[in-house]
Amino acid sequence: MVGPTLTTATMDRSSGPVLMIVHAYYDEDPRVRREAEALVLSGRPVHVIGLRRPEDRRHGEVAGVRVTRLDVQRHQGAGLWTYLREYVSFGLRAAWAGLRADRRDRYALVQVHSLPDFLVGAALPLRLLGVPVILDLHEAMPEFFRMRFPRAANPLFMRLLLFQERLSIAASTATISVNEAMRDRLVDLGISSDKLTVVPNSPSLARFDPARHPERPFMADGRLRLVYTGGLTPTYELEVAIGAVALLAATRPELDPVLDVYGRGDAQESLVALANAAGIADRVVFHGRIALDDVPAVVAASDIGLAPTRLDRFTALTISAKIYEYAAMGKPVVATRLPLVERTFPVGSVRAYQPGDAASMAAAIVGFVDDPSGRVSSVARTFEIVQATAWEHEAVAYLALVDRLSAGPGGRRLAQATPRRR
Repeated sequence: MVGPTLTTATMDRSSGPVLMIVHAYYDEDPRVRREAEALVLSGRPVHVIGLRRPEDRRHGEVAGVRVTRLDVQRHQGAGLWTYLREYVSFGLRAAWAGLRADRRDRYALVQVHSLPDFLVGAALPLRLLGVPVILDLHEAMPEFFRMRFPRAANPLFMRLLLFQERLSIAASTATISVNEAMRDRLVDLGISSDKLTVVPNSPSLARFDPARHPERPFMADGRLRLVYTGGLTPTYELEVAIGAVALLAATRPELDPVLDVYGRGDAQESLVALANAAGIADRVVFHGRIALDDVPAVVAASDIGLAPTRLDRFTALTISAKIYEYAAMGKPVVATRLPLVERTFPVGSVRAYQPGDAASMAAAIVGFVDDPSGRVSSVARTFEIVQATAWEHEAVAYLALVDRLSAGPGGRRLAQATPRRR
């Protein structure tokens, strides 16, 4: 039997589902879930191929999104070559799974989420069949690997990373970036701005809704409850937060501070040892992995949200989604003074501390404690900013991009001619 021509295949696909490929546990990735659930709400079916934990079913559904989980072991804190082997193994399996499922589903579009950028190769078989491909760059991979593997970051390796980044973007029909700084970096590297769309990493106010959880008055039980929700990796300087708690316990014992840490990562063992060495093991509680849907409740039960991020060339291009999530829940936020934090949240909103400085973080925390009116004003100002940039607004540009690209050849020509969000 002769297969369909490229033109016929493309026409048949225009109303088909979107395939997403992500090297992550789908239910733990808030950005992928926001985009997938937005598509489902718009009437577009979504199929996600991701990683599988031992307790997960291979096939399932999450909030209307069909999920296929592949048995590729995820390594945290491993060496560079271990990561590369894992990425390649997942990419090959995802490509085969996607191609097999396409015989039934007739995908309208494939969206590949980085890291790694070269995971876009998993979509190339479908790209050859005429299916448009979006590459969603969550991070700048060359800068991420420079930070994560400093010993391997020699000039040759960095050139290879930049080459794979450009090649991955070239292999896509369109590329998404998470902020203007990331977009500007790509333009400076020679990527055409016409190929780039900015879709910020902002939270869904439907998920982070303070009205759905009991309101906690500030220090209602007499304890200052600090919270961190996120990865326990070298990117986040949680050792600074532990140092700040130790300083507060010593200098302001009446605050009776406690830090609740929700998340997992390869830095946990060293952080536990640090809290023990500082004599505050009872004040730093490691709760382990937390489901995305449970994050709003633990934030609602806290007093101040912490977003400690190590400053380097990689994080200078980023802003922590935790800031938005804490603010959406009506909590004061203490965050590292990073370029995008200062650009997005001016004075009078988020309180920023000097990177790597526990005393500076402690002072920012105390500033919220000792200035109730300033705290209320800060919460209100930060919440205004988050409301204006919430996912409910940003999803419009994302959905429009998907609709244009999946509309067939004419729609793709329109997408190339339509101005992107700058």
